[in-house]
Amino acid sequence: MNLGDDIKKRGSISGDMNPPQSDVMKVELHPISEEHDLGFIASMMIDRPDKLNALNAEVLASLHAVCEWMEATDDVRVLVVSGASPNPPPEGKRAKPHAFVAGADITEFAGAGSDVIRERFRNNAVEALWNLSKPTIAMVDGFALGGGCEVACSCDIRIASDRSTFGTPEINLGLIPGYGATQRLERLVGYGKAHEMIMTGDMVPAEEALRIGLVNHVVPADDLEATVMAMAQRIGSKSSLALRVGKATVRAALDEGLTDGVEVEAIAFAGLFDSEDKEIGVQAFMNRTTAEWKHR
Repeated sequence: MNLGDDIKKRGSISGDMNPPQSDVMKVELHPISEEHDLGFIASMMIDRPDKLNALNAEVLASLHAVCEWMEATDDVRVLVVSGASPNPPPEGKRAKPHAFVAGADITEFAGAGSDVIRERFRNNAVEALWNLSKPTIAMVDGFALGGGCEVACSCDIRIASDRSTFGTPEINLGLIPGYGATQRLERLVGYGKAHEMIMTGDMVPAEEALRIGLVNHVVPADDLEATVMAMAQRIGSKSSLALRVGKATVRAALDEGLTDGVEVEAIAFAGLFDSEDKEIGVQAFMNRTTAEWKHR
């Protein structure tokens, strides 16, 4: 079975349109188009604003459940990941800052030994997000630190507000990143900058994150949601089969040498010529009409 056939098989499950919910995770569905039946965007919000949306065991279990649900639900085309906005402060108190995810819940690290951590990080939820076959967009507003930076790096596209800040401050706890930043940061920002971020723990403001390639776009906070949803709608309107094959083929560049990666691309490209969506797209282009994808 070639790459295209394998991905086509994965996308053939219909699934339940009721997304998993929890006390710390809210998922809403938004139609890709109000005029045409193109499927849905899932907007997943990590909901622990009083803890700056820090990752704890319940959040990670919920994230894993959402990823499994996404993989099994054909009509949901794109996943948007965000963090809850801060609650209004009590009278006389200062408001908490905005946070995408301000890191892991450090209270769960106290007293934990290596055996506990190895078990917790085996088949972890951030890897489930990274391995999701569908497009993912991180909508970052505020702090994306430690595990939060790693959640963002595990998405395909990152769009940040101009008040956002990124960083990997684990070094200040006598640790290193544990959810993939030592690998994914290097691929996004380069060897030297990844070392600088991991070794110093310094924070990176949004405009600097854009300059070094950590994020795709930076926009004013008031425009963030509209910008992200517009991107999700553009992506979601494409053939979901081609999107899955394209994502897997680009990912091959991270795991294969250049020669092997080009071979993976050639196999995947050729495989799409047996799909209905290829013929639909070609005919729509030739006839100057809008493609109505079958997603197979």
